[in-house]
Amino acid sequence: MSRPKSTLTIRDVAETAGVSVSTVSRVLNDKDDVAAETYEKVQRVIADLGYASSLAATGMRSRRTNVIGVLVIDMSDPFSLELVKGVGRAIRNTEYELIVYSSGHVTSNTEPGWERRHLVRLNGSITDGMIVATPTTSDLASVSPLVVVDPHVNGTLPAVSATNQEGAIALTEYLIALGHRRIGFVGGRTELLSGQQRLHGYQEALCRANLPIEMELIQEGDYTPEAGSRCAYVFLSLPHPPTAIFAANDQSALGVMDAAKALGLRIPEDLSVVGFDNIPQAAFVTPALTTVDQSIDEMGYAAANMLLKLIQGESLDHQCHKVLTKLIVRDSCQPLK
Repeated sequence: MSRPKSTLTIRDVAETAGVSVSTVSRVLNDKDDVAAETYEKVQRVIADLGYASSLAATGMRSRRTNVIGVLVIDMSDPFSLELVKGVGRAIRNTEYELIVYSSGHVTSNTEPGWERRHLVRLNGSITDGMIVATPTTSDLASVSPLVVVDPHVNGTLPAVSATNQEGAIALTEYLIALGHRRIGFVGGRTELLSGQQRLHGYQEALCRANLPIEMELIQEGDYTPEAGSRCAYVFLSLPHPPTAIFAANDQSALGVMDAAKALGLRIPEDLSVVGFDNIPQAAFVTPALTTVDQSIDEMGYAAANMLLKLIQGESLDHQCHKVLTKLIVRDSCQPLK
């Protein structure tokens, strides 16, 4: 019979993982002298057993810290900054403090499992609960209480997302109304609900207008300016390039605009460009970017309120809170000549 979580010890973790107590201790203290495979195995056991840290094993888990945490990929990302602002607004008049943890920019070479490692370390000893923004994995169920912003497609955790598909339909229909028929689409992260829903919205709007879905006009991106620029070069080198490009987020759209300008194209005279998110930079780039506002600040605010309910042991009205989107028309598009 398994030992109750409240009585778990570091020895239990060591025995389950088949390693020494000292190895578990080195993993808990994030030492760099542990083999990557062993490190991941111990972290997996820690998460499975619910042994958050050595502090948790001595009873700290039962005490409130009055701190909630936010885990983001990169604090230089405007999405992360706006989200944290919303969380801060939600807890401003409560007894809770906020801690923000960033992993730095995540690439394809980033070690798998980094999110769960950080969550296990923070949750239950430093924080009372966590908010995770645009996670790189859906394997976070062992950490509680937890709210995810921009969840995975197969996610089952409490989450906040936007009406992404509706926003993408509105944006694509706006371009179609301007006379554009060849509209390139720079996708987002396909494992995220937002990435898939924005693609589906783009495709649905084309179908409604009886326009073909052309695979050469769809490129997979990752929500970064670099991906936006790379995809734009592919589109603009086609024999019949698109007259408009819909980037799945504003960061990608900024990359598209940079690539177009580098090729000597004028925006919007030669190419119309739209994004999604309505980050602050969208209003100040030249020309100002037409986009969809998903109220990132409001997403952070909603996520914090959901988390506070879970910390207090209350049930949620909805497992997934939807924030409405709104088309924001600026200067980066014009009717097709």
